[in-house]
Amino acid sequence: MTIQPSIIMGIILFLLFIKLVKKKNSTQLPPGPTPLPFIGSMIQLHQNKPIFRWIHKLMDDYNSPIICLRLGPSTHVIAVSCPTIACEFLKTQDEVFASRPDAISAYLISNNYRTTVLSPIGEQWRMMKVIVSENMLSSWAHKWFQPKRDEEANHLLCYISNQIQKGTLVNIRIASQHFCANVIKKLIFGKRFFGEGHEDGGPGVEDIEHISALFTMLRYLYGFSTSDIFPWLRWRIDFDGHVKIMRDAIKIVQKYHDPLIDERIQAWKNGARNEVKDLLDKLITLENPKLTPEEIKAQILELMLATIDNPSNAVEWVMAEMIKEPLILKRAVEEIDNVVGCNRLVEELDVPQLNYIKACIKESFRLHPYTPFNVPRLALKDTIVAGYFIPKGSYVLISRLGLGRNPNVWNNPMRFDPDRHLGKNGKQVALSDHELRLLSFSTGKRGCPGMILGTTITTMLLARMIQGFSWETPQNEQQVNSLIENHDNILLAKPLVLVAEPRLPQHIYPTI
Repeated sequence: MTIQPSIIMGIILFLLFIKLVKKKNSTQLPPGPTPLPFIGSMIQLHQNKPIFRWIHKLMDDYNSPIICLRLGPSTHVIAVSCPTIACEFLKTQDEVFASRPDAISAYLISNNYRTTVLSPIGEQWRMMKVIVSENMLSSWAHKWFQPKRDEEANHLLCYISNQIQKGTLVNIRIASQHFCANVIKKLIFGKRFFGEGHEDGGPGVEDIEHISALFTMLRYLYGFSTSDIFPWLRWRIDFDGHVKIMRDAIKIVQKYHDPLIDERIQAWKNGARNEVKDLLDKLITLENPKLTPEEIKAQILELMLATIDNPSNAVEWVMAEMIKEPLILKRAVEEIDNVVGCNRLVEELDVPQLNYIKACIKESFRLHPYTPFNVPRLALKDTIVAGYFIPKGSYVLISRLGLGRNPNVWNNPMRFDPDRHLGKNGKQVALSDHELRLLSFSTGKRGCPGMILGTTITTMLLARMIQGFSWETPQNEQQVNSLIENHDNILLAKPLVLVAEPRLPQHIYPTI
């Protein structure tokens, strides 16, 4: 029997068609809006602000825990809200997604990528990662700097006590942000304030300006700048105004940092200083490798940024939730009284036993993260994740909101419930989650090396506040009953302001 050539050709074409269909299905991008030629979804992006709320709405609209936006001619942004898929990105394929995208904000803050967190993968990143891990955030360095942290924990109580004596309400946001800033300034520079400070122990105009500039940088870091999508615009047109905002904020911080750093470098050169007392001394005296002044300045700025945001935001939200649900506050106070008592102040050595306090903080990290997404990762090559094609060069955003508020993972996810984090048999509560059901300190090659410091700062801040004082809402103040979240970000819409009263014997409170 002779097979007609037309039949053979038809079979070949059919097989080729099947092969092409399979190839197309195996390289399908995650769902997302259909992009326009060249500009992609840039028009939609600029029409739907804040952008993070639009991205999360798209995930709801597509009913998908992973979506893809194409911005510009070739930039794919992958957003993820599922722990299983997040683990594929950050753990299973950590090597593929171990870099950072090139962004004008990160470039400016890191002074041309001289730092750890913001730098793309490469020799500079590897060098700085080792320096930070072994010399700045190691376990021995943590122990070495405990007296400096203790001093700031005492200073916090003095500041709040002074507000009470003046008959002033306590602004929890100011107290928390400046406590975190004071701790890291003390560790880096050996000083709490850049100026004289306020007579009540609070920040002066210099430190208020400094921390405001830091939070401005955090607000615009990786802020979907048009020049990031169209690099040929960079240094030509500041389309979004981000470059000017970032430069102005960096200049303010440099005004306070750089003279201290330059003066200290000179002191080591001329022999006026010969003892390592803080992190700045440590960075200056490194010999292998020897850091340049530019590297020192950039790394100090990055470390400052990495310390002030999550702890202060978490504690403000916890205090608000505790005022709304007094039983939670009561249980936290009882834990401290049982572990520590009322005849001494809570100390860092008590932190491992303060499981309910840490559960409250972890719940705040879950429900009220400081930022909606993690610091973005960059795909170093084409790969497949969750059955979808992820092109080389894609930006990967793991949604802190999507993980922490995922109804498929958490029962009644919008309820503040610290008990969900308490382990059995008194097992210690860790503020991280290895299954990525929430994202606090990240994981893998880009995991946060400051987890011990972050845990300590956050826990001590909350523990000292609720051990040292009783708290209540001012009369006619309804804010904490609704806990309104800002539309443009996910902070409390208004800073939390409370009435405080001492709850310990007077002689327990430190005086500075």
